[in-house]
Amino acid sequence: MVAQPVEVTLADVYAAQQVLRDQLIATPMLPELRLTRLLGARVFLKAESLQRSGSFKIRGAYNRISRLSEEERRRGVITASAGNHAQGVALAARLFQVPATIVMPEFAPLTKVVNTRNFGAEVILHGSSFDDAVAHARALQAETGATFVHAFDDPFVIAGQGTIGLEILSALPEVDMILVPVGGGGLISGIAIAVKALKPSVRVIGIQSDVCPSVMASLRGQAFTPPAMVATIADGIAVKHPGELTMHYIRRLVDDVVTVSDDDIACAIAHCAQYARLVVEGAGAAGAAALLSGAVRPEADEVVCAVLCGGNIDGNLLARVIEQVMVQQGRIIVLRLTLLDRPGQLAAVINHVADCGANILDVIHRRAVWLAPLTRTGVELVLEVRDESHGQSVMRRLQEAGYGVERVQLGHWPS
Repeated sequence: MVAQPVEVTLADVYAAQQVLRDQLIATPMLPELRLTRLLGARVFLKAESLQRSGSFKIRGAYNRISRLSEEERRRGVITASAGNHAQGVALAARLFQVPATIVMPEFAPLTKVVNTRNFGAEVILHGSSFDDAVAHARALQAETGATFVHAFDDPFVIAGQGTIGLEILSALPEVDMILVPVGGGGLISGIAIAVKALKPSVRVIGIQSDVCPSVMASLRGQAFTPPAMVATIADGIAVKHPGELTMHYIRRLVDDVVTVSDDDIACAIAHCAQYARLVVEGAGAAGAAALLSGAVRPEADEVVCAVLCGGNIDGNLLARVIEQVMVQQGRIIVLRLTLLDRPGQLAAVINHVADCGANILDVIHRRAVWLAPLTRTGVELVLEVRDESHGQSVMRRLQEAGYGVERVQLGHWPS
């Protein structure tokens, strides 16, 4: 087996680039024109969500497995992952014809579990968090003698992820700032090693979920006590404890780490779908979320690259995210009114709504629940409108037609 480097250097990242040169999709660097107009900075997206296995993780996993001896390959590999590393290891192991066992948290997204199995790996669901899965994988490793492929705290994994930094500088040499989602820190460590060696002036900023800000707390010397179960749509960066090796590089090379909320991330997922035509998962959208929310405020004319590190989002969750964001934007509204309980009354209301150009998503009759007069029936209309002002015009039209209209305020459920 090749000895692991004591220090990951630019040369190690270049070596990983050679190992990976025939295995990767050349993911595009896309200009993001809407964010550019909103912020005044030139914003680009590194669409690593389009990479093989749906995320950047194939880079580090393939580079690590490529360094195994023949005997180690026969014994196979084992790892723990919330999902994307699982798929990266499973695909890399299949390419090398190496047996792979993946331990995933019990609540890992179904899409990621199914995809990992489809790559040929054995999947074991264990624990409520990434850290629980790691502990179980380590115990299985001791029993089987398989090689543990760490999701982030490994020099070869870090070097593999760093190849993204080389690609960013090649495609966008004028870049001033790179936004990188941070969980365990392997991706940002690798990118920072490459970028700071070649262009030290570039600011590398990490983005974490505010539910699990383990790296930010560590940098600021703050105590972080993670909850037993971390609930966030950015499951890919919900890592309770960053790596020792990755924190070494983050402290040396990363300029800042900020946090974003699940609401920020949801808006970014919807933004990427609507304006960049990209399907991006929660962790992958963290950089775009930082720009949209103002957690990161680039200077005018700065050149900014946000790394969209993954696109493995469950279809049902994507649909829910987009619908919720539409509610927040005033594009989906709910109106209540009462009608005479006679034929044709509902049709008249529907015609008024249609004349305003609004789309009816749902109609719900309410009688006893609302305690409406016995001669009347309650109606709830779920409408799709263009924007807030369009919704207001629909309400005015119904009020002018003589209906008493109440708008249901759609807020957050109790936590």
